[in-house]
Amino acid sequence: MAFVDLKDAWGISEAVNARRLSAREVVEASLRRIDQADRTLRAFITVEPERALSRAEEVDRRIREGDGPLALAGVPVAVKDNIGTRGLRTTCGSKILENYVPPYNATAIERLERTGAVVIGKANCDEFAMGSSTENSAYQVTLNPYDLGRVAGGSSGGSAVAVAAGMAALGLGSETGGSVRQPASFCNVVGLKPTYGRISRYGLIAFASSLDAIGPLATNPRDLALLLSIVAGYD
Repeated sequence: MAFVDLKDAWGISEAVNARRLSAREVVEASLRRIDQADRTLRAFITVEPERALSRAEEVDRRIREGDGPLALAGVPVAVKDNIGTRGLRTTCGSKILENYVPPYNATAIERLERTGAVVIGKANCDEFAMGSSTENSAYQVTLNPYDLGRVAGGSSGGSAVAVAAGMAALGLGSETGGSVRQPASFCNVVGLKPTYGRISRYGLIAFASSLDAIGPLATNPRDLALLLSIVAGYD
């Protein structure tokens, strides 16, 4: 079994592009870690292993056929559950949208997948992003991986915990007034609210449209910059 450092997105991408690792091996490692840790931490609302593995195999095929290098080859990404993912349930942490499956991807997701990333699952959040502790989801409370008696922050707590606990190498959250930076600080990861419009809001279910922004999460500034460089840009 190959060793995969799920806290090093840059290293994963380099290894998969060089075929020292396969994207499937990376995703399998991510799914094992989710199976181990998420029973306690409850960072994810939805994980579909077969979908993620199929996506990984597509990345491996592209690399074998010379369609590379891919900037995020095989990198598992936890996506806040208010960002639309085609064919993958998107609930906003609410029972109102319990069975909602978007027919389209958010622009940020299109850009991730174009560059080889794998959406590993949809991360828990305060219902409709209205909260600052990820205790207000209709599904579960997300716990801080450093101290189970403390909150993870919010509303993007699921994405922050997934990255902090090594279940995903990168995360996408959304922020209106602190919902990326605050859980990043609570969970000892790096988070950014970009300038309004730097990352397309298309496919982000709105809280306050004139303030909302999709924001990246990572364990280190280099990985954060890599993720931002992929999802940012004119739409």
